[in-house]
Amino acid sequence: MRRMLLQQNILGSSIMYQVIAAAYSELEIKKSRFLGQLHPISSRAETRSKLAEIRAQHPNAVHVCWVLLCAGDSGLDDDGEPSGTAAKPMYNVLVHKELFNILAVVVRYWGGIKLGAGGLTRAYGQAISDACKTAELVPIEILTDMYLSVQFSDESSLRRLCEQKGVKVLRISYAERAVLQLQLKTDAVNEFERCALDLLRGDLLFLNNCSE
Repeated sequence: MRRMLLQQNILGSSIMYQVIAAAYSELEIKKSRFLGQLHPISSRAETRSKLAEIRAQHPNAVHVCWVLLCAGDSGLDDDGEPSGTAAKPMYNVLVHKELFNILAVVVRYWGGIKLGAGGLTRAYGQAISDACKTAELVPIEILTDMYLSVQFSDESSLRRLCEQKGVKVLRISYAERAVLQLQLKTDAVNEFERCALDLLRGDLLFLNNCSE
């Protein structure tokens, strides 16, 4: 199993979609059955519980491959299939459909005939694509937290810029400089960074958190 951070290409837009309820598909290729599933999920703890439930429902399955996409704690697992032939094509479908807070699972029952890397890639991707066709989706707004360090004299100017751009100031701490924790739409991050740097003439530090 591999863990991963959500990349910018996943969250390129601040509007994405999540499933309201579980959605399913079933595909048979050369006697192998591929059972696609989509579940609304918001944490790895929920994912562990759901995967345990699915494995208990399918004790004779040869593979239970999955992809989790949720804020800060995402991952994927080929579960014994050749690397890149199962979870990656599933992941690609989720990214293309702009899905978030979601667990995609494909349960495979072995049919006795090898499909090859290309066949596996198509089967796993299609199982999730077919499940997407039956899913009911709702839009969700993706937000990003940003931590900025500024001179005390520049704090008020940065706060005014936040008001103008609709950026929330969640927290301010003071040490040698003022550190602001901001929250804004993901697709507005780059523009806000440019505006802030221009406004403060480059005297601005981007931090990973408020404690730096």
